[in-house]
Amino acid sequence: MNEFIRFPWKVYQGNPNWVPPLKSEVKSLLSKKKNPFFHHAEAACFLARRNGVTVGRIAAIIDHNHIEFHNEQAGFFGFFECLPDCEVARELLGTAARWLKERGFEIMRGPMNPSTNDECGFLLEGFDSPPMIMMTYTPAYYLEYMERCGLTKARDLYAYIVVIRDVAAGGRLEKLAAAVKARIPGLTVRPAVMKQFQREVDAVKVIYNSAWSHNWGFVPMTDAETGAMAKKLKPLIVPELMIMAEVNGKPAAFFVAVPDYNQVLGKINGRLGPVEFAKFLWYSRKISDIRILTMGVKEEYRKKGIEGLLYLEAFKAAMKKGYERAEMSWILEDNLLMQRGCELMGGQLYKKYRIYEKKIS
Repeated sequence: MNEFIRFPWKVYQGNPNWVPPLKSEVKSLLSKKKNPFFHHAEAACFLARRNGVTVGRIAAIIDHNHIEFHNEQAGFFGFFECLPDCEVARELLGTAARWLKERGFEIMRGPMNPSTNDECGFLLEGFDSPPMIMMTYTPAYYLEYMERCGLTKARDLYAYIVVIRDVAAGGRLEKLAAAVKARIPGLTVRPAVMKQFQREVDAVKVIYNSAWSHNWGFVPMTDAETGAMAKKLKPLIVPELMIMAEVNGKPAAFFVAVPDYNQVLGKINGRLGPVEFAKFLWYSRKISDIRILTMGVKEEYRKKGIEGLLYLEAFKAAMKKGYERAEMSWILEDNLLMQRGCELMGGQLYKKYRIYEKKIS
């Protein structure tokens, strides 16, 4: 497994836009004991070698909750990396497809690392800058290899970038926010209370699983998965960037953004020893961007402008803390309402990602 985890360093050597992940985090992500995803899923990891030298890797993944929720025999591939050689890619994809086909699957889709609740997709546009936290960066030649190996587009995912000051101080959302508060009696917004973080997470989970249930590729998060994600994110959370909306004291919507810690991870090369930890603390104070991880609104309050109010409150807090830009990601290519909202705030579509699929039956 160590070789599987270390291999990307060979692929991206010398690429200034790749952000090395923490090796310990990748190990936990792949651990059947530590990652609750594997309570309802299974995976097989494969390495490709030529003359004893590793030249590629892939994982074949089965998510039983996806099968149950979507009623389709779709398996997945993920953690795909290979050196510039299409034949290596062909062997890796073929191996994953055979493994899935032997278990009765009809479609292979990916990359999922290991699911849509984690990092997913190959970079399609925007190779000239590093990814933000929990987003992927992959070589352009992967796209060519997927097509040459018979995979086709399943969905594209979009990332928008917005200048925080333009939204927070530009007055675009102030009138909307006032109208929303007048339209929904009893509506209040507040930052997360970290001393009651589990309560906040429980509210987020209920709204998230409801609000996202009709989205392509969505699979509800289990209690164990939500708990693990909360444990992972809690040290990264800035309370003012986790906004809770309530109506008469009951949860109605949420908004979660985090600082772009990729600006820090890029400087410690996948390790977090004493020296790297000191660097982490130092560079964390210099982070300039945030990424909006997720937001959700209960069905009865949708299309009433709460989203704009959440953006305004978060961006005003972010501006006070000195953050300059926010990435809104990822957004499905057919989610025109979200795209329109990004554009109304001056957001620019600056990165695209692609998920592929192939019939294997």
